[in-house]
Amino acid sequence: MTQPLKLPFYAKLACILVSLISFAYIFCIAKDILTPVLLAFLFAVLLLPIFTFLNTKLKFPRHLAAIICMAVFLSFIVGILVFISYQVTYMANDFDTIKKNANSFIIEIHKFIRENFEISIGDQKKYLDSVTKDSVKNGQAKLGSAIISISDVLLDSTIIIIYTFLFLIYKEHFKLFLAKLISKENHSVLKDILSQIKVSINNYIVSLIIEMIVVSVLTGLGLWIIGIKYFILLGLITGILNLIPYIGILVAGIITVLASLTGSAEISMILGILIVNIIVQFIDNNLLVPLIINTKVEINAFVSIMGIIVGGAAAGISGMFLAIPLLAILKIIFDRIESLEPWGYLMGNHIPRKFAWRVRRTKTQE
Repeated sequence: MTQPLKLPFYAKLACILVSLISFAYIFCIAKDILTPVLLAFLFAVLLLPIFTFLNTKLKFPRHLAAIICMAVFLSFIVGILVFISYQVTYMANDFDTIKKNANSFIIEIHKFIRENFEISIGDQKKYLDSVTKDSVKNGQAKLGSAIISISDVLLDSTIIIIYTFLFLIYKEHFKLFLAKLISKENHSVLKDILSQIKVSINNYIVSLIIEMIVVSVLTGLGLWIIGIKYFILLGLITGILNLIPYIGILVAGIITVLASLTGSAEISMILGILIVNIIVQFIDNNLLVPLIINTKVEINAFVSIMGIIVGGAAAGISGMFLAIPLLAILKIIFDRIESLEPWGYLMGNHIPRKFAWRVRRTKTQE
């Protein structure tokens, strides 16, 4: 029996770093192909309990069980989109009021700048006209790319649906493939890794849904208290956009400010919206995320922020969304492989109470 090859520490470290860099490089150059696959994998894991119940308990054929799962999933997504589109259509009836209040708000801003910075309204308008001309030229150039982007989103959505369906059908096939890659004595470790990945991803996505609901309710309640007309729609949009780290809440705030112009153009109303968003974000970051998200994923904040930044740089919003579950999968794998266990500990949120270096004294020192 051949003995396993033992490498020194620096060689192991070099191999690990080269492997991680290689995987990251492959993901960057193939992100358009891999991103839909990874998103479909997450959705398939989320739908797996329903699929297992239909296929195992109710004895539905695999294809029929997968079709029912996809129908439930699509019904949920379409229901949210229909509600939002209905509310947006209803809001469009107040477009004239929004335009009028927006003009009043802009005039107030002009007066504020003139009184505090001594810049005349004429100079401000000249500057805005120059910026507007440049933006119009750029907008015309980007119109075609925007249409292409929308078509790409629709195509990716269709592909994700197909991939999710196929992941559910070929679940056992992929498991047997992984089992054939490793030796039989390590099958128990593989089974443990796969079960933990399923639990971790399910918990993470369910936690995100709970967080989205709580943020939507809190935001909608706050906007209702300060008198915003479309508080239900704006609360739901804020909850959905909050799933996008950093960027989502800023976009939601801008949409809420614009929607508030259906009522009045008072600065106090806009300040109220900012206060509501700040309070909700404080509750989300200090209560919801630590209690709901971090306890399920067990990734520390430092690694999470780095992963989100790297994911955003590599694949945009999709990469930011995929960063946390991919890090959770890596941590599960690292924790169960002895040579990689220190890296799993580094990614975790374990905070030791006290650490002290212990140096053994030799007899001569004593």
